Amino acid sequence: MSQEHSIDIFLGLDVGKSEHHACALDRDGNKVFDKPLPQLESDLASVFHQLQERGSVLVVVDQPNTIGALPIAVARACGCEVGYLPGLAMRKAADLYPGRAKTDKRDAFIIADTARTMPHTLRAVDRNNEVLSALKMLSGFDDDIARDCTRTVNRLRSILTQICPSLERVFAGSTLTRTPILDMLIHYKGPQGLKRAGYQRVLNWMIKHTRKDPTPLVDEIFAALKAQTVIVPGSDAAELVIPQLAANIKALKEQRDTITEQVERMLDDFPLCEVLMSMPGVGIKTAAQILLAIGDG
Repeated sequence: MSQEHSIDIFLGLDVGKSEHHACALDRDGNKVFDKPLPQLESDLASVFHQLQERGSVLVVVDQPNTIGALPIAVARACGCEVGYLPGLAMRKAADLYPGRAKTDKRDAFIIADTARTMPHTLRAVDRNNEVLSALKMLSGFDDDIARDCTRTVNRLRSILTQICPSLERVFAGSTLTRTPILDMLIHYKGPQGLKRAGYQRVLNWMIKHTRKDPTPLVDEIFAALKAQTVIVPGSDAAELVIPQLAANIKALKEQRDTITEQVERMLDDFPLCEVLMSMPGVGIKTAAQILLAIGDG
């Protein structure tokens, strides 16, 4: 933060889900405000305007995202400067103050006093906050979907291993998550459905649904089916579950593709993105994660 010398009031917010604790100090360290503050725009704006009657105000939070996003947005709308105190700097600063009890009131005072006396410890809140916030939300959502997809794929593998291990081995690695394979499992449901359809019908169906010659893969599938003559208990129920799991995996993959397209459009706003993506091994999602880590400079 480079404007600390023009600040008259330093407002520290120990942010919470429904309520923050606010502590405001003047340049001399005198408390001019020290109360809980509801997580409501009207209450936040009222306190910010009240403090602005004493001069320029710097609002400092300990968490600029999620529960700290509203105070920052309201502070900016009111014309206040904003910043945040990183967790490590907060913990080091806390060691300089008497007492060990961790209370909202104490933390808010430490945030405000650290902003007043050690402004070099503060970090700017990203100027292009809208795009970075959107990137953060989409990246978090993509991470959730990726975990859901991995969990669903593992469940599908587990069922195939239970009822027909040789068929599961045909779908090694990423083969199981390829769209033609998922579509085949949705259509034929599982080992018994494939056997009933027969080699030629399955081959003809695969030819219509894939660009590559599916003959080697279909040969492997039916060789695996031929290797097992017994029907494992639970196979009928498995053929009800398999197409649903395959459909879920396909839908999750499509969601991730949509998110990738949205992230790519957002990254067009960052000149640095072209530099990042020119590096070997850095794609859209990795570039987004790097930008989220370093901010907008």
